[in-house]
Amino acid sequence: MSLSEQINNSGDLIGHERRCKVWAIGGGKGGVGKSLVTANTSICLALMGYKVVTVDLDLGGANMHTCLGIPIPDKTLSDYISKKITNFDDLLVPTPIKNLHIISGAQDELGIANLKQMHKNKILSKLNSIDADYVLLDLGAGTTFNTLDFFISADKGILVILPEPTSIENTYRFIKSVYHRRLKMIEELLDIQPLISQAMNAKLNSPQSTPIDLVKRIIEINPEMGTKLQHEIAKFRPQIIMNQIRSQNDIDIGFSIQSVCKRYFGIDMDYVGFLDYDSTVWQSVKKRKPLLMEFPNSRLVNNFDRIVHKLLELN
Repeated sequence: MSLSEQINNSGDLIGHERRCKVWAIGGGKGGVGKSLVTANTSICLALMGYKVVTVDLDLGGANMHTCLGIPIPDKTLSDYISKKITNFDDLLVPTPIKNLHIISGAQDELGIANLKQMHKNKILSKLNSIDADYVLLDLGAGTTFNTLDFFISADKGILVILPEPTSIENTYRFIKSVYHRRLKMIEELLDIQPLISQAMNAKLNSPQSTPIDLVKRIIEINPEMGTKLQHEIAKFRPQIIMNQIRSQNDIDIGFSIQSVCKRYFGIDMDYVGFLDYDSTVWQSVKKRKPLLMEFPNSRLVNNFDRIVHKLLELN
């Protein structure tokens, strides 16, 4: 059944044992379409019969409720952090789409955008225990430790990119920051942290000092440590989505980013698809209605259909 058929017939299409998987959607720059991707990927999964919870972790700038066509929820993450609400499940708010709930981000000025480590750990532990098949995290832009840590903690990290120089540059910066922070958090690599930092501070065009060169050097010095490093790098496999595509050249940028990251970082990225430029996006935002529900005949429906099936295959 196609996605457009599912939109008009959104009953439970599957039945299986619950197993929560967390997907984080991020990007190095604001305005690239992270919330659009998170909201409509959530809707796709829900229409396929999966139980989905979308969590707005764009702390300090939460707007996922608008993308899903509901008013500002009365209960938000701020209430949980401030202990006004003690039961995390009380934050779950139903949406007009069957199988889909939302947990809203902050709507006040409690400084939640600068979460303490204790609060971050508490939220992370709760996210992994939500009664759902998929939990999707809409992350804020940039490379704050909060954003990086939520991205790292997820089962799947997805990056949304525009075919524009600033977005591409910020994407490389984001990948580099996540990569570095991930390696810094591994205790077994403590002895080689100075070498890791040296490699991560090198520019993209610096010869013989890139992360992939670092692995070769570590293997020569300490084969056991080098193997451990290789293993950790192999586990880091972000997915990328190109947004607002207008030409084949725009589509090809995704493959170029994939190639550069393999050559520089030594990581395999999955290019899971692209989204056409479509005026229905701003129309749906203006109407405060979910894109896929308001414009079921939009070409973006097929775009999202392909992307979500690709993401499910990569599970």
